[in-house]
Amino acid sequence: MEQVIAGAQGLTTQRAETGTLESWQHEGKWFSYGGHAIFSRMAGQGDALVLLHGFPTASWDWNRLWPMLTQHHTVFTLDMLGFGFSDKPALYDYSIEDQADMIEGWIAGLGLKNVSLFAHDYGCSVAQELLAREQEGVLPFAITRVCFLNGALFPEVHSPLLIQKLLRSPLGGLISRGLTRRTFERNFRRLFGPGYAPGQKDMDDFWYLLTYNNGRGILHNLIHFMEERRCHRHRWVGALQNAKQPMRLISGVADPVSGAAMARRYRELIPDADVVSLRNVGHYPHFENAGEVYRAWRDFCRKAQ
Repeated sequence: MEQVIAGAQGLTTQRAETGTLESWQHEGKWFSYGGHAIFSRMAGQGDALVLLHGFPTASWDWNRLWPMLTQHHTVFTLDMLGFGFSDKPALYDYSIEDQADMIEGWIAGLGLKNVSLFAHDYGCSVAQELLAREQEGVLPFAITRVCFLNGALFPEVHSPLLIQKLLRSPLGGLISRGLTRRTFERNFRRLFGPGYAPGQKDMDDFWYLLTYNNGRGILHNLIHFMEERRCHRHRWVGALQNAKQPMRLISGVADPVSGAAMARRYRELIPDADVVSLRNVGHYPHFENAGEVYRAWRDFCRKAQ
């Protein structure tokens, strides 16, 4: 099944935000993972929904969608280790599997027995690992449904930006530590659809979260996830193909990294693929056009009941 939504630009101007980045941090909670402080947030009422963010940003990405989702769900999110307001240890073996360990323990510690997952980019790989664990019968909770947003679900059709390739190179450490705001903004803006580029205040927030607690210095360590996707392709793609719960891909098809080609591959490899394509929307659909993403999510929930 596929739906194509034109994505009227007027909808994205209805920000429906949850305040400022400062209030987002102030209203958060912290827990410890391996001695490291992890930032999290929870609000709302209803069945449990866990939001998983992408690289190189943080849970703040969800702020435009947050007040919509909390009307119908108890919503949980966090900044994964190395991202946002969470600790960013310089000497650490960052991996998707380790992030999945952390999230698994966090969800179990909250006493949740059933959760839906809504994942973007890097978070999609984490969700795939959690699906694989559920299929192995080792998760302490059940995954009710999964919705993906512009993630590299199939590494063979992922098209990383040049800056990402450089971060993976032997010069990655120098590139990471020497990253300037101008270079970041130039590359980051390329990810957005026409007419949806972030404003200056938004760029201030994204840059602040990236550089918070020396985050700029570890980007070359975090980006190892691109190699993990290739190494674990069979396991993570198999988790999608063997999933029993409802799944939907919401794709901003103007995304140069994980857009139209990724959606085509999803339709090729996933049985009865459920895809919603957002025209003119780029890599951050939940930021660019939160209204259409929310409608696609609510439609998905109704169909999955």
